[in-house]
Amino acid sequence: MPKPFSQTGLRFLWISVVVIALDLWTKYQVLGSMRLFQSIEVTPFFNLTYVHNYGAAFSFLADADGWQRWFFTAIALVVSVVIVSWLYKSPREEKCLPIAFCFILGGALGNVYDRLVHGYVIDFLDFYVGQWHWPAFNLADSAIFIGAALLIIDMLTSHKHKTESSPSSTPKQ
Repeated sequence: MPKPFSQTGLRFLWISVVVIALDLWTKYQVLGSMRLFQSIEVTPFFNLTYVHNYGAAFSFLADADGWQRWFFTAIALVVSVVIVSWLYKSPREEKCLPIAFCFILGGALGNVYDRLVHGYVIDFLDFYVGQWHWPAFNLADSAIFIGAALLIIDMLTSHKHKTESSPSSTPKQ
């Protein structure tokens, strides 16, 4: 018998939906109001700069012949299926991990949409110090980063928790 939705990590899928919606909304705002490579200074360390990313993180494989579009799309879709499967299997008590995976899922699917519809990912968040610019990114990338950070936090805190509560860690009298 299938588990009720509320008893699994799937109850956090709304996070993925919000991430996808905000990501697509911001990208369409950029598409509708900026020209490619246009840059708008927002603060002395942050610009809105509209660029296309044909590769993955940090424009990895951006100069390939186009096969990378389908390669990165396939990877993201496979990872998304694995995440949804894991969310379904995760127990109700789990909170941090399902939330982390929902951020990653939303970010991955936001960028998959770009690759399928446009053939590239729309990036526009440009942070810099002096003349050194961090590679431009978008809200989907930010959500993936947040999810990864939550995974690390969970890993560090749950290991400590398990160690404290395990029978072998209690002092012998």
